[in-house]
Amino acid sequence: MNGSGACIARKDKTVLLECGHPGFEAAGKELADYAELVKSLPAYHTYRITPLSLWNAAAGGRTAEQIIASLRNLARWGIPAGLEEEIGRLITRYGRLTLHANAADSRLVLLRADSASLLDELEGCSGLDALHLKRSGALECLCPAGCRGLLKQELTRLGYPVLDYAGYREGQELSLVWKQEGAKTAGGNEADFGLRAYQEEAVRLFYGTGGSGVVVLPCGAGKTVVGLAVMEKLQCETLILTSNTTSVEQWREELLQRTSLTCGEIGEYTGERREVRPVTLATYQMLTHRRSKGENFVHMNLFNERNWGLIIYDEVHLLPAPVFRATADIQATRRLGLTATLVREDGREGDVFSLIGPRCYELPWRSLEQQGWIASVECVELVVPMNPDLRSRYLYAGSKEQFRLAAGNPSKAAAAARIIAAHAGSKVLVIGQYLDQLNELAACLNAPLITGKTPQRERNELYAAFNEGTLKVLVVSKVANFAVNLPDASVAIEVSGAYGSRQEEAQRLGRILRPKQGENRAYFYTLVTGDSREQEFALRRRLFLTEQGYEYAVKAAGPPEEAMS
Repeated sequence: MNGSGACIARKDKTVLLECGHPGFEAAGKELADYAELVKSLPAYHTYRITPLSLWNAAAGGRTAEQIIASLRNLARWGIPAGLEEEIGRLITRYGRLTLHANAADSRLVLLRADSASLLDELEGCSGLDALHLKRSGALECLCPAGCRGLLKQELTRLGYPVLDYAGYREGQELSLVWKQEGAKTAGGNEADFGLRAYQEEAVRLFYGTGGSGVVVLPCGAGKTVVGLAVMEKLQCETLILTSNTTSVEQWREELLQRTSLTCGEIGEYTGERREVRPVTLATYQMLTHRRSKGENFVHMNLFNERNWGLIIYDEVHLLPAPVFRATADIQATRRLGLTATLVREDGREGDVFSLIGPRCYELPWRSLEQQGWIASVECVELVVPMNPDLRSRYLYAGSKEQFRLAAGNPSKAAAAARIIAAHAGSKVLVIGQYLDQLNELAACLNAPLITGKTPQRERNELYAAFNEGTLKVLVVSKVANFAVNLPDASVAIEVSGAYGSRQEEAQRLGRILRPKQGENRAYFYTLVTGDSREQEFALRRRLFLTEQGYEYAVKAAGPPEEAMS
């Protein structure tokens, strides 16, 4: 208790980090390893220590003693009575229960506990009744192998995460090797296909888990390459699930450019094609398609179409609930999750943890920036005032309508135009939520618009023109939040978003993170209407990026102007 620490630890498991403290940045990096950022205010950032944040830390090798020592070092006035004990109690629950293969009967798995009293306690839990647990010894229970995922999911919910040692099927063998360095890409250019050090480390740590885990890397850091390297390591048939058709095409291109796989070995299972091959690429949307609300999901049997040895969940933070349910049934198949953020707006991070696997590797965004692997980004929140007419409508609207009016503030068009003029010659993405607003912006800025209704061929042509430099400004809806390969985009202007979505903010910043020629800099502007509910949601949207070390400069956009004609 030396009184000089950057943090104030509180007994409700929250930690306040003083923004003006000289040790602010280092303390934030340390806290992010075992706590989550829940509030970002100018004076203090608020972190919360949760069971899941502690269990992810434990999965990464952190002990209760290490976490408590870290908190003691950071806490200005020491740790409140009881908090150390609570941290110790929660983190030591990780590993008290383990799952094992049952040598006598492969239809069953064995749940082992470190004490008979723990199993006694769990026997009384109603949520476990339907899983047909049967006590087979003082420290053991038998469970049907088909309930393996549901058991892990329920025990995590009860506060006892399970270490799964029950093993994985090998899957059908598939020969896959890297192309040699200096091989030609599809565009005829030479490419160096060597893995970066952090990508090698991510693969090593995933392989060390035995076969399930999540790799967390920012957009532009090569998560797809990590997935390919895991495939190369395991040499088995693989199902790759991703967010949209554009992403399917990008995975296919990477597989053909970087590996020995042929076109005939790669299948696309999308709205346009139904190919099931040794490596199959599908979208979450296809898996969750059904003809009517009450019917079964038409394509969920894809999980059982072949003897998959690995399933890759790209953008795992987007995993729909029905795919979670299907994943619970295939726990004997190795699972790799790839994501830029573990944040889920539906609060189901625990299901990712129990059914896909714990976080096995994460590298802070700023660390990659310092190494030059992603661009250095300047973040600016531009406060746009309302004109008198909008202000009058806003004052008499309901709360939801107030947000919608503020998000669609027509003065944002003029603000966006000024930003584009200030970055003359740069490739600019204008990103928003509402189609009427985006149509007006596209007309004002004389730029093409891509939405969910834009045919895939037209999207590809516009993306290609943008990459080639013949198109400098592109207006995009939320379809461009994920898996859009626009490496030279250096300016992003966010004009509206999905309320307080931290996940969306991270993905949108990710559109401009790929390294740039020259000074390797990019600019992220978010336009927010002043004195409105939009500002409240903007604070929440910035949380994840603030945790990654990005600070927003808040500036005024100038007097309100009518939308440009």
